[in-house]
Amino acid sequence: MVHSMGIIKISDQVHDDVRRSATVMSRSINAQAEFWIKMGRLAERNPTLSFAEIIQMELDKADLAEGEQDDTVQAIA
Repeated sequence: MVHSMGIIKISDQVHDDVRRSATVMSRSINAQAEFWIKMGRLAERNPTLSFAEIIQMELDKADLAEGEQDDTVQAIA
């Protein structure tokens, strides 16, 4: 779900960094900013984890969610 909540003011330098990274990562500027915000929030909540560990944690959660969806589809069929 996406909510249009308004404008977040950032410096020109941060905007330029987001734009460059978005291009390299083949993401929209908004998707890149959202990724950085999410990763920053996860890093603050899990200060002992490395970036790679945070990514693995998120992949594991996605695998669990996908498995739950598969179980639901099988139960319906």
